[in-house]
Amino acid sequence: MFRPFPLFVGLRYFRAKRRNQFISFISGMSLVSIAIGVMALITVLSVMNGFQDELRDRILSMTSDATVSGFDNRLQDWPAVVRDVHGQPGVVAAAPYVEDQAMLANGANMSGTEIRGVIPNMESTVSDVGRRMVMGSMQDLAPGSYDIVLGKDLAYALGAAPGDKVILMISQGNVTPAGLIPRFRRFTVSGIFDAGMYEYDRGLAFINIKDAQTLYGFDDAVSGVRLKLQDKYQAPQIARELTARFNGAFYVSDWTQEHVNFFKAIAMEKTVMFIILSLIELVAAISIAITLVMAVTDKQADIAILRTLGASPRSIMGIFIVQGTIIGFLGTLIGLILGVVLATYLNDIMHFLQHVFHTEFLPSSVYYISDLPAVIVTGDVLRITLASFVLTVLSTLYPAWRAANTQPAEALRYE
Repeated sequence: MFRPFPLFVGLRYFRAKRRNQFISFISGMSLVSIAIGVMALITVLSVMNGFQDELRDRILSMTSDATVSGFDNRLQDWPAVVRDVHGQPGVVAAAPYVEDQAMLANGANMSGTEIRGVIPNMESTVSDVGRRMVMGSMQDLAPGSYDIVLGKDLAYALGAAPGDKVILMISQGNVTPAGLIPRFRRFTVSGIFDAGMYEYDRGLAFINIKDAQTLYGFDDAVSGVRLKLQDKYQAPQIARELTARFNGAFYVSDWTQEHVNFFKAIAMEKTVMFIILSLIELVAAISIAITLVMAVTDKQADIAILRTLGASPRSIMGIFIVQGTIIGFLGTLIGLILGVVLATYLNDIMHFLQHVFHTEFLPSSVYYISDLPAVIVTGDVLRITLASFVLTVLSTLYPAWRAANTQPAEALRYE
């Protein structure tokens, strides 16, 4: 079977036992460093992808994929808007809402919050709040009942439990001879939800939409209509299509606009982590270069003999490129396998270590996400392996060039 001369000799050099054991040691460490770097990159970026998806799901479980609202926070004839958006491809469900700020009080405990008036049956089609109830039910929010559902941390701050009475005060007040008196109403706590995100658990409360309209003087108007989409990643495109459909009469936004800074921060963190962990690959590449430089020095006589027998400088250069490339390929392959396996079974490994050491690495009382969600993205894996392999190949160029420029007479002078 024919094999090119540089490949044949390069493979022989790679498999051969070296006279200088230190070169073998550095070569082995270079391979291990590449494997560790690739494994670490794949695992860390997979975990960050998992956290991003988990946080996105938790955010969207309480918010909407897209929203149609009035420019003055008033949307008249909302049933017509709901009918129109249902005719838009990609829209699965729609639900009206009334949203405004308020102050809640329970005895001496007071807290500002965002009040969201909803129709329970319709709200369950656009959000997961009904499935995140830990006490009570969203269906208890009947019109005129003046019941309220609080977030877990908000209920804790107020010292309120289901069945307790809380006072809801809003800034729109009543003008009396004594001055402006804030409007307030007594509500009964009918339930508590746990969204798993402090932003919502501490600052959001639900009431029936009719009670909200009465309290805030909306009459039959609402703040807007929340939409559930078939594919949340199509939200920007559908928002643009709805804007055109309504001729700019309403303000249409999507979840990527509302939380753009948050997801940009995660993307930046992923980029920074990729750069930082790539330094491991850089160190490994430098080690490969050092290994090959020492190998070139060690093989001076062999190189001179090959040159004397007619080997071209390009062939000599190819021999040492093959050596370094094999180290980079094996290290990248091992790191790829270990990284994918580690990311796949990361939670099982973490649970095993917690059991062995009788500890909890991410206690649920402190962290909202107590597991390590890992999502392996094919694009990230390909980018990591390609970057690692290219970096190791580039590291072979200088030692190979140095070998190609070896002068046979000089190399054999002292042999």
